[in-house]
Amino acid sequence: MFRKKTRDFASRIDPNQGFRERRMRQRRRVRQRRVGAILVVVAIAVALTFGFRAVTSDDSPSEEQASQPVAEVTAAELPALEPSQAAGQGAGVDLPEPMRGVHMTMRLVAIPGKLDEFIALGAHGLNALQVDVKDEEGWIAFAPEKSPIAQRIGAVGNFYDPIELADRVHEAGLYLVARIVVFQDPVLAAARPKLSVKRHGGGNWTTNGGLGWTNPYNENVWKYNVDIAEAAARAGFDEIMFDYIRFPTDGDEQRVYPGSRSETKADTIARFLAYAKRRLSPLGVEIGAALFGLAATRNIGIGQSPKKMARHLDIIHPMVYPQAYGPGECNIDNPPGSPGRIVSCSLQDYRQVLTGRDVVLIPWLQDYGGYTINEIRAQVAAAERWQTRGYLLWNGGSVYTSGALDIK
Repeated sequence: MFRKKTRDFASRIDPNQGFRERRMRQRRRVRQRRVGAILVVVAIAVALTFGFRAVTSDDSPSEEQASQPVAEVTAAELPALEPSQAAGQGAGVDLPEPMRGVHMTMRLVAIPGKLDEFIALGAHGLNALQVDVKDEEGWIAFAPEKSPIAQRIGAVGNFYDPIELADRVHEAGLYLVARIVVFQDPVLAAARPKLSVKRHGGGNWTTNGGLGWTNPYNENVWKYNVDIAEAAARAGFDEIMFDYIRFPTDGDEQRVYPGSRSETKADTIARFLAYAKRRLSPLGVEIGAALFGLAATRNIGIGQSPKKMARHLDIIHPMVYPQAYGPGECNIDNPPGSPGRIVSCSLQDYRQVLTGRDVVLIPWLQDYGGYTINEIRAQVAAAERWQTRGYLLWNGGSVYTSGALDIK
Protein backbone atom coordinates (compact mmCIF):
# COMPACT_ATOMS: atom_id res chain seq x y z
CA MET A 1 0.00 0.00 0.00
CA PHE A 2 2.80 2.36 0.88
CA ARG A 3 5.69 2.13 -1.54
CA LYS A 4 8.58 4.39 -2.42
CA LYS A 5 10.03 7.55 -0.96
CA THR A 6 10.23 10.74 -3.02
CA ARG A 7 12.77 13.53 -3.13
CA ASP A 8 10.07 16.11 -3.87
CA PHE A 9 9.13 18.37 -1.00
CA ALA A 10 6.29 20.62 -0.17
CA SER A 11 5.09 23.80 1.29
CA ARG A 12 5.92 26.64 3.62
CA ILE A 13 5.33 27.41 7.28
CA ASP A 14 2.64 29.91 8.13
CA PRO A 15 2.49 30.39 11.94
CA ASN A 16 -1.14 30.70 12.89
CA GLN A 17 -2.05 32.87 15.85
CA GLY A 18 -5.48 31.30 16.23
CA PHE A 19 -3.91 27.87 16.52
CA ARG A 20 -1.59 29.08 19.26
CA GLU A 21 -4.48 30.60 21.17
CA ARG A 22 -6.23 27.22 21.08
CA ARG A 23 -3.04 25.62 22.41
CA MET A 24 -2.90 28.12 25.29
CA ARG A 25 -6.48 27.29 26.28
CA GLN A 26 -5.61 23.60 26.16
CA ARG A 27 -2.52 24.14 28.33
CA ARG A 28 -4.68 25.73 31.03
CA ARG A 29 -6.86 22.62 30.99
CA VAL A 30 -3.68 20.50 31.15
CA ARG A 31 -2.50 22.25 34.31
CA GLN A 32 -5.87 21.74 35.97
CA ARG A 33 -5.86 18.00 35.16
CA ARG A 34 -2.29 17.61 36.36
CA VAL A 35 -3.17 18.85 39.86
CA GLY A 36 -5.50 15.88 40.25
CA ALA A 37 -3.01 13.52 38.61
CA ILE A 38 -0.25 14.55 41.02
CA LEU A 39 -2.44 13.71 44.02
CA VAL A 40 -3.12 10.26 42.60
CA VAL A 41 0.57 9.65 41.89
CA VAL A 42 1.57 10.65 45.42
CA ALA A 43 -0.90 8.16 46.85
CA ILE A 44 0.39 5.39 44.59
CA ALA A 45 4.02 6.15 45.41
CA VAL A 46 3.47 5.43 49.11
CA ALA A 47 2.58 1.84 48.31
CA LEU A 48 5.37 1.09 45.82
CA THR A 49 8.31 -1.16 46.56
CA PHE A 50 11.90 -0.67 45.49
CA GLY A 51 13.25 -1.88 42.13
CA PHE A 52 14.21 -5.46 41.33
CA ARG A 53 17.88 -5.36 40.43
CA ALA A 54 21.19 -4.06 41.73
CA VAL A 55 22.89 -1.87 39.16
CA THR A 56 26.33 -0.61 38.31
CA SER A 57 27.48 3.00 38.60
CA ASP A 58 25.99 3.46 35.12
CA ASP A 59 22.62 2.36 36.58
CA SER A 60 22.70 -0.81 34.44
CA PRO A 61 23.39 -4.41 35.46
CA SER A 62 26.98 -5.62 35.38
CA GLU A 63 28.03 -8.08 32.67
CA GLU A 64 27.95 -10.87 35.26
CA GLN A 65 24.42 -9.97 36.30
CA ALA A 66 23.32 -9.65 32.68
CA SER A 67 24.51 -13.17 31.93
CA GLN A 68 22.13 -14.64 34.49
CA PRO A 69 18.75 -15.85 33.19
CA VAL A 70 15.80 -13.65 34.06
CA ALA A 71 13.54 -15.11 36.73
CA GLU A 72 10.18 -16.05 35.28
CA VAL A 73 7.40 -13.94 36.75
CA THR A 74 4.03 -12.90 35.45
CA ALA A 75 2.82 -9.39 34.76
CA ALA A 76 0.35 -9.74 37.61
CA GLU A 77 3.24 -10.22 40.05
CA LEU A 78 4.81 -6.90 39.09
CA PRO A 79 3.55 -3.61 40.54
CA ALA A 80 2.09 -1.43 37.83
CA LEU A 81 4.17 1.38 36.40
CA GLU A 82 3.06 4.71 37.73
CA PRO A 83 1.05 6.64 35.16
CA SER A 84 3.04 9.61 33.92
CA GLN A 85 1.73 12.90 35.22
CA ALA A 86 1.87 14.27 31.69
CA ALA A 87 0.64 11.16 29.89
CA GLY A 88 -2.57 11.78 28.02
CA GLN A 89 -2.41 15.54 28.54
CA GLY A 90 -1.10 16.63 25.15
CA ALA A 91 -2.26 19.79 23.41
CA GLY A 92 -3.96 17.98 20.53
CA VAL A 93 -5.15 14.41 21.17
CA ASP A 94 -4.86 12.45 24.40
CA LEU A 95 -2.44 9.53 24.56
CA PRO A 96 -4.44 6.55 23.23
CA GLU A 97 -5.02 3.53 25.42
CA PRO A 98 -3.95 1.25 23.95
CA MET A 99 -1.82 2.95 21.30
CA ARG A 100 -1.70 1.41 17.83
CA GLY A 101 0.62 3.44 15.63
CA VAL A 102 3.03 3.34 12.71
CA HIS A 103 6.13 5.17 11.49
CA MET A 104 5.85 7.52 8.50
CA THR A 105 8.87 9.10 6.80
CA MET A 106 8.95 12.82 6.04
CA ARG A 107 9.44 12.10 2.35
CA LEU A 108 6.31 9.99 2.29
CA VAL A 109 4.29 12.81 3.82
CA ALA A 110 5.38 15.00 0.91
CA ILE A 111 3.76 12.69 -1.67
CA PRO A 112 0.25 13.97 -2.45
CA GLY A 113 -2.41 11.69 -1.03
CA LYS A 114 -0.11 9.56 1.14
CA LEU A 115 -1.03 11.25 4.41
CA ASP A 116 -4.69 10.61 3.56
CA GLU A 117 -3.89 6.92 3.07
CA PHE A 118 -2.33 6.69 6.51
CA ILE A 119 -5.13 8.64 8.17
CA ALA A 120 -7.61 6.26 6.55
CA LEU A 121 -5.98 3.43 8.51
CA GLY A 122 -7.95 4.77 11.45
CA ALA A 123 -10.77 2.56 10.18
CA HIS A 124 -8.48 -0.44 10.71
CA GLY A 125 -7.27 0.34 14.21
CA LEU A 126 -4.70 3.13 13.77
CA ASN A 127 -4.92 5.77 16.49
CA ALA A 128 -1.37 7.20 16.45
CA LEU A 129 0.96 8.38 13.72
CA GLN A 130 4.70 8.89 14.17
CA VAL A 131 6.17 11.27 11.58
CA ASP A 132 9.84 12.09 11.09
CA VAL A 133 10.70 15.69 11.95
CA LYS A 134 14.48 15.08 11.84
CA ASP A 135 15.75 11.83 10.34
CA GLU A 136 18.86 9.64 10.32
CA GLU A 137 20.40 11.64 7.47
CA GLY A 138 20.15 14.94 9.36
CA TRP A 139 17.27 16.28 7.27
CA ILE A 140 14.68 18.47 9.01
CA ALA A 141 11.18 18.35 7.58
CA PHE A 142 10.43 22.07 7.97
CA ALA A 143 12.20 25.27 8.98
CA PRO A 144 12.32 25.61 12.81
CA GLU A 145 11.53 29.22 13.69
CA LYS A 146 14.25 29.56 16.34
CA SER A 147 17.00 27.69 14.47
CA PRO A 148 18.38 29.80 11.63
CA ILE A 149 21.47 27.57 11.63
CA ALA A 150 19.35 24.74 10.19
CA GLN A 151 18.61 26.85 7.13
CA ARG A 152 22.20 28.07 6.80
CA ILE A 153 23.70 24.58 6.74
CA GLY A 154 21.13 23.27 4.26
CA ALA A 155 19.42 20.83 6.62
CA VAL A 156 15.84 21.96 5.92
CA GLY A 157 13.92 20.01 3.31
CA ASN A 158 10.48 21.69 3.54
CA PHE A 159 8.74 18.33 3.23
CA TYR A 160 5.53 19.47 4.92
CA ASP A 161 3.90 22.31 6.84
CA PRO A 162 3.83 21.08 10.49
CA ILE A 163 0.79 23.13 11.51
CA GLU A 164 -1.28 21.88 8.60
CA LEU A 165 -0.11 18.33 9.30
CA ALA A 166 -1.05 18.52 12.98
CA ASP A 167 -4.46 19.98 12.21
CA ARG A 168 -5.27 17.24 9.70
CA VAL A 169 -4.08 14.43 11.95
CA HIS A 170 -5.96 15.80 14.96
CA GLU A 171 -9.14 16.30 12.95
CA ALA A 172 -9.02 12.56 12.31
CA GLY A 173 -8.66 11.95 16.07
CA LEU A 174 -5.12 10.59 15.82
CA TYR A 175 -2.26 11.16 18.26
CA LEU A 176 0.78 12.72 16.55
CA VAL A 177 4.39 11.84 17.44
CA ALA A 178 7.43 13.79 16.20
CA ARG A 179 10.48 11.58 15.76
CA ILE A 180 13.73 13.49 16.17
CA VAL A 181 16.99 11.66 15.50
CA VAL A 182 19.43 13.37 17.85
CA PHE A 183 23.13 12.57 17.75
CA GLN A 184 23.50 10.83 14.39
CA ASP A 185 23.51 13.90 12.18
CA PRO A 186 25.68 13.86 9.04
CA VAL A 187 24.52 17.32 7.95
CA LEU A 188 25.36 19.19 11.15
CA ALA A 189 28.59 17.23 11.69
CA ALA A 190 29.85 18.11 8.20
CA ALA A 191 28.77 21.75 8.30
CA ARG A 192 30.00 22.41 11.86
CA PRO A 193 33.02 20.13 12.46
CA LYS A 194 33.54 21.56 15.95
CA LEU A 195 30.26 19.89 16.95
CA SER A 196 31.18 16.45 15.63
CA VAL A 197 32.67 13.30 17.08
CA LYS A 198 36.30 13.30 15.95
CA ARG A 199 38.88 10.73 14.88
CA HIS A 200 42.23 10.29 16.56
CA GLY A 201 44.60 12.33 14.44
CA GLY A 202 41.87 14.73 13.29
CA GLY A 203 38.87 14.76 11.01
CA ASN A 204 35.26 13.81 11.58
CA TRP A 205 34.51 10.29 12.79
CA THR A 206 31.89 8.36 10.78
CA THR A 207 29.98 5.11 11.07
CA ASN A 208 30.69 2.10 8.88
CA GLY A 209 28.13 3.58 6.50
CA GLY A 210 29.96 6.91 6.35
CA LEU A 211 27.48 8.87 8.49
CA GLY A 212 28.73 11.58 10.82
CA TRP A 213 27.76 11.94 14.47
CA THR A 214 27.53 15.03 16.62
CA ASN A 215 29.13 15.15 20.05
CA PRO A 216 26.76 14.19 22.91
CA TYR A 217 28.82 16.31 25.34
CA ASN A 218 28.39 19.51 23.32
CA GLU A 219 25.51 21.63 24.61
CA ASN A 220 25.27 23.49 21.29
CA VAL A 221 24.24 20.14 19.81
CA TRP A 222 21.63 19.85 22.54
CA LYS A 223 20.22 23.27 21.75
CA TYR A 224 20.09 22.56 18.02
CA ASN A 225 17.98 19.46 18.54
CA VAL A 226 15.72 20.88 21.23
CA ASP A 227 15.09 23.97 19.09
CA ILE A 228 13.72 21.58 16.47
CA ALA A 229 11.70 19.73 19.09
CA GLU A 230 10.26 22.98 20.40
CA ALA A 231 9.18 23.99 16.90
CA ALA A 232 7.35 20.66 16.52
CA ALA A 233 5.66 21.08 19.91
CA ARG A 234 4.51 24.60 19.07
CA ALA A 235 3.19 23.39 15.71
CA GLY A 236 0.89 20.92 17.47
CA PHE A 237 2.68 17.56 17.75
CA ASP A 238 1.49 15.70 20.83
CA GLU A 239 4.76 13.90 21.62
CA ILE A 240 8.44 14.45 20.98
CA MET A 241 10.17 11.10 20.55
CA PHE A 242 13.97 11.30 20.67
CA ASP A 243 15.75 8.57 18.69
CA TYR A 244 19.49 7.85 18.36
CA ILE A 245 19.69 9.37 21.81
CA ARG A 246 22.94 7.64 22.64
CA PHE A 247 26.61 7.37 21.86
CA PRO A 248 27.51 5.63 18.57
CA THR A 249 27.79 1.86 18.26
CA ASP A 250 29.46 0.90 14.99
CA GLY A 251 32.45 2.26 13.07
CA ASP A 252 36.01 2.78 14.27
CA GLU A 253 36.18 2.54 18.06
CA GLN A 254 38.91 5.20 18.18
CA ARG A 255 36.55 8.12 18.76
CA VAL A 256 37.38 11.46 20.33
CA TYR A 257 34.76 13.51 22.15
CA PRO A 258 35.98 17.10 22.60
CA GLY A 259 34.87 18.51 25.94
CA SER A 260 34.11 15.10 27.44
CA ARG A 261 33.42 15.03 31.17
CA SER A 262 34.33 12.73 34.03
CA GLU A 263 30.85 11.23 34.17
CA THR A 264 29.25 8.08 32.82
CA LYS A 265 27.76 8.14 29.36
CA ALA A 266 24.39 7.46 30.96
CA ASP A 267 24.73 10.63 33.03
CA THR A 268 25.51 12.62 29.88
CA ILE A 269 22.40 11.36 28.13
CA ALA A 270 20.33 12.00 31.26
CA ARG A 271 21.64 15.58 31.41
CA PHE A 272 20.54 16.13 27.81
CA LEU A 273 17.06 14.86 28.65
CA ALA A 274 16.87 17.07 31.74
CA TYR A 275 17.67 20.06 29.53
CA ALA A 276 15.06 18.99 26.96
CA LYS A 277 12.44 18.51 29.65
CA ARG A 278 13.02 22.00 31.08
CA ARG A 279 12.34 23.52 27.69
CA LEU A 280 9.57 21.24 26.41
CA SER A 281 7.40 20.47 29.44
CA PRO A 282 5.93 24.00 29.63
CA LEU A 283 4.58 23.47 26.12
CA GLY A 284 2.28 20.64 27.23
CA VAL A 285 3.93 18.04 24.99
CA GLU A 286 4.81 14.47 25.97
CA ILE A 287 8.50 13.58 25.98
CA GLY A 288 9.50 10.11 24.83
CA ALA A 289 12.62 8.24 23.74
CA ALA A 290 13.42 5.11 21.75
CA LEU A 291 15.83 2.75 23.55
CA PHE A 292 17.49 -0.51 22.57
CA GLY A 293 15.79 -3.60 23.93
CA LEU A 294 18.96 -4.83 25.63
CA ALA A 295 19.45 -1.56 27.52
CA ALA A 296 17.19 -2.80 30.33
CA THR A 297 19.49 -5.67 31.28
CA ARG A 298 23.02 -4.43 30.74
CA ASN A 299 25.31 -1.51 30.21
CA ILE A 300 25.97 -1.75 26.46
CA GLY A 301 28.28 1.24 26.47
CA ILE A 302 26.10 3.78 24.67
CA GLY A 303 24.65 5.72 27.60
CA GLN A 304 21.12 4.30 27.57
CA SER A 305 20.04 3.64 31.15
CA PRO A 306 16.24 3.27 31.31
CA LYS A 307 16.15 4.14 35.02
CA LYS A 308 18.13 7.35 34.62
CA MET A 309 16.35 8.36 31.43
CA ALA A 310 12.92 7.69 32.93
CA ARG A 311 13.42 10.55 35.40
CA HIS A 312 13.07 12.98 32.50
CA LEU A 313 10.60 11.13 30.24
CA ASP A 314 6.88 10.60 30.03
CA ILE A 315 7.12 7.62 27.67
CA ILE A 316 9.78 5.00 26.95
CA HIS A 317 9.64 3.18 23.61
CA PRO A 318 11.83 0.03 23.77
CA MET A 319 12.88 -1.16 20.30
CA VAL A 320 12.27 -4.87 20.84
CA TYR A 321 12.70 -5.98 17.21
CA PRO A 322 13.37 -9.75 17.31
CA GLN A 323 15.84 -9.57 14.42
CA ALA A 324 18.03 -7.22 16.49
CA TYR A 325 18.79 -10.00 19.02
CA GLY A 326 21.57 -12.53 18.63
CA PRO A 327 21.43 -16.26 19.37
CA GLY A 328 21.18 -17.06 23.06
CA GLU A 329 19.54 -13.84 24.22
CA CYS A 330 16.93 -14.71 26.85
CA ASN A 331 18.10 -18.33 26.42
CA ILE A 332 16.46 -18.38 22.97
CA ASP A 333 18.54 -20.03 20.25
CA ASN A 334 16.88 -18.15 17.39
CA PRO A 335 15.24 -14.88 18.57
CA PRO A 336 14.01 -13.83 15.08
CA GLY A 337 12.21 -17.16 14.83
CA SER A 338 10.56 -16.71 18.24
CA PRO A 339 9.21 -13.14 18.09
CA GLY A 340 6.65 -13.54 20.86
CA ARG A 341 9.15 -15.05 23.30
CA ILE A 342 11.90 -12.49 22.73
CA VAL A 343 9.52 -9.53 22.96
CA SER A 344 8.01 -10.96 26.13
CA CYS A 345 11.43 -11.46 27.70
CA SER A 346 12.58 -7.94 26.82
CA LEU A 347 9.42 -6.28 28.07
CA GLN A 348 9.62 -8.25 31.31
CA ASP A 349 13.09 -6.76 31.78
CA TYR A 350 11.77 -3.25 31.14
CA ARG A 351 8.82 -3.71 33.48
CA GLN A 352 11.16 -4.84 36.24
CA VAL A 353 13.76 -2.08 35.85
CA LEU A 354 11.10 0.64 35.56
CA THR A 355 8.93 -0.46 38.47
CA GLY A 356 7.93 2.60 40.46
CA ARG A 357 9.06 5.02 37.75
CA ASP A 358 6.69 7.71 36.57
CA VAL A 359 6.75 6.62 32.93
CA VAL A 360 4.56 4.92 30.32
CA LEU A 361 5.91 1.90 28.39
CA ILE A 362 5.00 1.61 24.68
CA PRO A 363 7.27 -0.66 22.60
CA TRP A 364 8.29 -0.55 18.97
CA LEU A 365 7.44 -3.89 17.35
CA GLN A 366 8.88 -5.35 14.15
CA ASP A 367 6.90 -5.25 10.90
CA TYR A 368 9.73 -5.90 8.44
CA GLY A 369 12.02 -8.73 7.41
CA GLY A 370 9.21 -10.79 5.91
CA TYR A 371 7.26 -11.19 9.13
CA THR A 372 3.77 -12.62 8.72
CA ILE A 373 0.64 -11.41 10.43
CA ASN A 374 0.95 -14.29 12.92
CA GLU A 375 4.48 -13.22 13.87
CA ILE A 376 3.23 -9.69 14.43
CA ARG A 377 0.32 -11.03 16.48
CA ALA A 378 2.79 -12.88 18.69
CA GLN A 379 4.63 -9.61 19.42
CA VAL A 380 1.39 -7.77 20.18
CA ALA A 381 0.31 -10.56 22.53
CA ALA A 382 3.63 -10.21 24.37
CA ALA A 383 3.09 -6.45 24.74
CA GLU A 384 -0.37 -7.11 26.16
CA ARG A 385 0.99 -9.73 28.55
CA TRP A 386 3.39 -7.20 30.07
CA GLN A 387 0.71 -4.52 30.27
CA THR A 388 2.26 -1.94 27.99
CA ARG A 389 0.10 0.93 26.84
CA GLY A 390 -0.12 -0.32 23.27
CA TYR A 391 2.53 -0.51 20.57
CA LEU A 392 4.05 1.13 17.51
CA LEU A 393 4.96 -0.78 14.34
CA TRP A 394 8.32 -0.09 12.71
CA ASN A 395 9.05 -0.45 9.03
CA GLY A 396 11.81 1.80 7.68
CA GLY A 397 10.00 2.22 4.35
CA SER A 398 6.59 2.65 6.02
CA VAL A 399 5.15 -0.46 4.33
CA TYR A 400 2.97 -2.40 6.76
CA THR A 401 1.40 -5.83 6.86
CA SER A 402 -2.30 -5.90 6.02
CA GLY A 403 -4.33 -6.43 9.17
CA ALA A 404 -1.51 -5.60 11.59
CA LEU A 405 -3.41 -2.70 13.14
CA ASP A 406 -6.58 -4.72 13.57
CA ILE A 407 -4.89 -6.68 16.34
CA LYS A 408 -6.50 -5.58 19.59
